[in-house]
Amino acid sequence: MASISREPNGRRTLQFIGSDGIRRSIRLGKMSQRLAEGVKTRVENIVSAKAARHPLDHDTSVWIGDLDDVLHDKLSKVGLIPKRESIALKPFIDAYIASRVDVKPSTLTTFRRAKNKILEYFDPKRPIRDFTPGDADDFSRWLRNPAGGNLSEATARKTGSITKQIFQSAVRKKILRENPFADLVGTVPANRGRDYFVTREEATAVLENCPDAEWRLLFALSRYGGLRSPSETLILRWEDIDWDKNRMWVRSPKTEHHEGKNGRWVPIFPELQPYLLEVFSQCADGEQSVITRYRNYTQNLGTQLRRIVKAAGLKPWPKLWQNLRATRETELAECFPAHVVSAWIGNSVAIAAKHYLQVTEEHFERATVANSALQNPVQSMLARGRAQSKAASTNPTSRGRERQFATHCDVGENPRLGGTGLEPTTSSV
Repeated sequence: MASISREPNGRRTLQFIGSDGIRRSIRLGKMSQRLAEGVKTRVENIVSAKAARHPLDHDTSVWIGDLDDVLHDKLSKVGLIPKRESIALKPFIDAYIASRVDVKPSTLTTFRRAKNKILEYFDPKRPIRDFTPGDADDFSRWLRNPAGGNLSEATARKTGSITKQIFQSAVRKKILRENPFADLVGTVPANRGRDYFVTREEATAVLENCPDAEWRLLFALSRYGGLRSPSETLILRWEDIDWDKNRMWVRSPKTEHHEGKNGRWVPIFPELQPYLLEVFSQCADGEQSVITRYRNYTQNLGTQLRRIVKAAGLKPWPKLWQNLRATRETELAECFPAHVVSAWIGNSVAIAAKHYLQVTEEHFERATVANSALQNPVQSMLARGRAQSKAASTNPTSRGRERQFATHCDVGENPRLGGTGLEPTTSSV
C-alpha cells in the first residue's frame, strides 16, 4: 500500500513499500489531492505487477507513456519504471540508418537524402520525444513549399514515408508510445503525365544510332524484353540463356527480398533474338556476363541513352528506361493474359495497371472505327465483310493491313501449328 503526506508548504510526498519490502518516497511537489491520489493508484498497480511478475495493465502503461519527463524521472529513480531514453534527433537517425544492413546501397542513399531534409528543417539536437503530430504536418507542408524543401509531390511523399519509418522504430524500441508522423501519406502517386509509348519506328532509329552491339542489346532488352535497366540487364549471364527453350532467366535485385521473387523466366522474343545473337557471336571464350563493356555502376546509362536518342533525331522521352518497359508491357497486354504478362515483366497486375499499361493513339483509332460500327452493327458488319472479301480478292496484301495494330502479337503465334491448332476437328459439338 502507498500513502500520501502533505507538508506545511503545500507539497505532497508519496510513500510506498516496494516489491523488495523497502519503503521509498517520491516528492510530488505542489499537486492537488485528486492528482496525488491518481499517482498513488498507479504506483500501487506498478508495485503489484512487479511483485507478481505480471505485465502492467494497459491503462497504467499508457499513463506511464504520457508522463512528463520530471515525474517519469522520479519514478525511475526509485526503481518503479525504466529510465526514459532521451535521444537527440540526429544520433537517432544515424543509428537507424546504420542498422539497416538489410537494404541495398541505393536505398541507403535515399535514406540519407531524407535525413538531410529532416535535419534541414528540425534542430538536430532536439529530443525525439518532443515531436508532435503538428510538427509532422508542418514538415510535410515545408517539403512541398518552393521556398522550403522545394520537393516534387512524389519525392515529398517518399521523404515523409522514410521519416515515418524512422520514428516507428522508436515506437518499436519503446522510446515513444506513438509515432507523431504516423498520419503522413507515404504512397507515391502514379504520375501518368510522364508516360510515353516508344514506337517501333522510334526504337529502330535509336538502335541504328547505338555505338556497338552491346548498347543495341541493352536497349533491346528493355524495349523488347521488358527488363529493368541497369539492375537486371547488367547482371544477365550467358548461363541464364536457355537457347533450346528460347527463354532466359532474369535475376531481379529489386524484388529478391520478396519470397519467390528472386527472378523470372522471360521469352527470347523474335524482336530481341537478333541482338542477343549478335553479342553472343562476339563474346570471348569463357565470358560469363552478357554485358561486359558497360558494367560500371558509376556510369549513368540514362545520360548515354539520352545522347543516343538525340543522335537519332528524336526528343528524349520522360523516364527513358522505364517507358521502354512500359511500352513492351502495353504491347504484350494486347496478346497475352494479364497474369502471364506480369510474370514476364516482373510486376503485379495491379502495379502494371497503375504504373505501366498505357493508352496509345492506336487504341483511339480502333475505338473510333468500333464506335462507328456500333451505330448500325448489322449493316456495318455486312458492309465490312463485303469490303474485306472484295479487298482480299483484288489485293492479297490487304490482310496485313487489317492486322496492322496487332503485328506485335505475332510473337505469340506458333508457325508450326496448322489451321486446326492442337485439337482434332469434330463434326459436331
